[in-house]
Amino acid sequence: MTVPVFLADGLADHTGPELVLDGPEGRHAASVRRLRAGERIDLTDGAGTVAECVVREALKDALRLDVLGRYEVPPPEPRLVVVQGLPKGDRGELAVEMMTEAGVDVIVPWAAARSVTQWKGDRAAKSLAKWRSTAREAGKQARRFHLPEVAEPVSTAGVEALLGGAALALVLHEEAADPLSGVALPAGGDIVVVVGPEGGVSDAELAAFRAAKAVPVLLGPTVLRTSTAGVAAAAVLMARTGRW
Repeated sequence: MTVPVFLADGLADHTGPELVLDGPEGRHAASVRRLRAGERIDLTDGAGTVAECVVREALKDALRLDVLGRYEVPPPEPRLVVVQGLPKGDRGELAVEMMTEAGVDVIVPWAAARSVTQWKGDRAAKSLAKWRSTAREAGKQARRFHLPEVAEPVSTAGVEALLGGAALALVLHEEAADPLSGVALPAGGDIVVVVGPEGGVSDAELAAFRAAKAVPVLLGPTVLRTSTAGVAAAAVLMARTGRW
């Protein structure tokens, strides 16, 4: 059975032979997962620090742990950033979940011109919190020791800035001539991929992204939903860069 992963803040600063997993993570481990003495778990701070532990004692809402070993997982290169046009309904959380499982490093919500959903006021804060919670839980399930960053939402101008600073900037577009599978890839830096919303990337947006040195690319012969295009592109890039 796969060793479960739990998040622990401040793990990099703790050097002792024992740990206590408490708070929401400890409560989940003790009360929901019902872990007991002798079982193995891994703790991570989500930034690359890992502590391999065995449960010494299960309390009502916490675990006392013996630390078996510690190590650091270096951040992956090149870094994959996906700009996700805001989709309808709960498809945003689905996209975040799948991209987290695939290994995407940064997910950037984008208020595209053709986005039916708009994040404004309280809705913006709640929606962003849902995306971040989804990424956190999916990262634990996938045993990721570097959790993805879900950035603050950006406008089209913000996307242009991201593309301008990338080692490679790509826009998924159904009318592109070049396939994603054939684009030359950098060894390091950021690969930024733009995924449009249900209505796609507008002509004005595409022109602006081209001016920011982005390359339109074709993902395949079929048209994917916005919620699945990002993870499909990530799979291609993960395999081609050797991260998979």
